[in-house]
Amino acid sequence: MRLVSGLKIRAARIRPLGILFSLLMLGSIPICSAARSVRPTQLNGYKAVPVHYGPLNKMIMSVNINGQPANLLVDTGADQMILDASAAESFGVRPSQRGLRYIRFTKINGQLLPVGFAQSVTAGGMDFGSSPVALRNSNVGSRLEAGNPGVDGVLGLDILLRHKAVINCRTKFIFFKVDQTRQMHLASVALSEKFTEVPLRREENGALTVPCSIRGQAARLLVDTGAFVTTFNEAFVNSLGIALQPTRASAHFTNGVGRKIRAGQINDFTIGDFKVPPAKFGAVVLPNFTLRQGNTRISGILGMDLLFSCHGIIDFDGMNLFLK
Repeated sequence: MRLVSGLKIRAARIRPLGILFSLLMLGSIPICSAARSVRPTQLNGYKAVPVHYGPLNKMIMSVNINGQPANLLVDTGADQMILDASAAESFGVRPSQRGLRYIRFTKINGQLLPVGFAQSVTAGGMDFGSSPVALRNSNVGSRLEAGNPGVDGVLGLDILLRHKAVINCRTKFIFFKVDQTRQMHLASVALSEKFTEVPLRREENGALTVPCSIRGQAARLLVDTGAFVTTFNEAFVNSLGIALQPTRASAHFTNGVGRKIRAGQINDFTIGDFKVPPAKFGAVVLPNFTLRQGNTRISGILGMDLLFSCHGIIDFDGMNLFLK
């Protein structure tokens, strides 16, 4: 068992999970040491931007904000870009002035945060243009990335969806569409490489979910690259008769409540039609505000450990997840 700690941040409208994990992976390979640099596959009409994995299985993209270098966590669980307020200040991104017509505040985890505006956001050869940015004060409540200096904020769904990104969790590249006239048939290519196609669904509140099944019981999982481990709601796992054992790990939520994480062996777990190899997974009592995603109740969170080990590809153009 590998013990680590990390903080989840949730952006406006989307599922305010806000969990501080003391444990992130149960018996899986540390991504930062397992992933090796490879040349990107060429996708016509797309630009490839490299990412790297840091501690806590974090997928990190090196960007330039207003010409200044920054590191952002790639997080499909966040609705928009978020920056640590002190880092944003050094990039020249400040709260919007009173009296301007665009939105000055956004609500994240029940907290109103000021909104600034980045004039320029680039990464590699990709120009994302300008973008609104939520500013989180690291001195109020939990830090943006507790105990992990060097991560300045979060790259969220606003940019990923706008540029119809393709995230290859295994090869450490994200592709952004630059030629909207080109049609890429990723599904046919992925299927020829023996990937399994799983449809992504965007819930009413913006969350991305996929169907799953454990012991024949159908459920849905939140697809969250900002979550560093795949975790199930404890009540769901108990209802299936899966034995859970205590661990030393715990999950701490933004309301200050701490809950113990237990672990159990799951042998018949599928995501869509993809059969997940048998493994131990964590289970915790997830709060109701996490379990309810729009009109959908989820049973767990699909995190970076499985997305990496199962060669996950997230396609925001075709709205599919591919696993192998």
